[in-house]
Amino acid sequence: MKNPIDKDKITETPSTLPYPHTVGSAIIKPDDVGKIKSRAHSAMLEQTTVQLNQIQKQVELLIEQARRIQQRVTISENIYKAHLTFEPFVGNVYHLYKQGDQSKLMMIAPNEWGKSKPDTLEFQASVRLLSDHTWEIL
Repeated sequence: MKNPIDKDKITETPSTLPYPHTVGSAIIKPDDVGKIKSRAHSAMLEQTTVQLNQIQKQVELLIEQARRIQQRVTISENIYKAHLTFEPFVGNVYHLYKQGDQSKLMMIAPNEWGKSKPDTLEFQASVRLLSDHTWEIL
């Protein structure tokens, strides 16, 4: 008796077929490589964007810290060029004024002058002497 199924339409190794070979076989779906790459690419872009945003925030913070330090240096230089009639102590608050071309460091705050403040005295900043002998702007 002759087998009615054509030999070109059967296989000796059905596990290598890219499709189910019997009704009860597991469903075999070929991978959509384009979809897989697209998802991976989207995930990569999302992750790197998050990381770049974190780095950008860190850089902005560093720039702000550098700006504050530079501002402290500038104020410190102005104070050390100013006319001093007393020795400033670490931790105390003082007030920088400008009178003409000269700066003056005083213990009197702008709100403590009352009517006796000279018209030529212009308030610049309130400062605190730090232990490294720079001045914190308040």
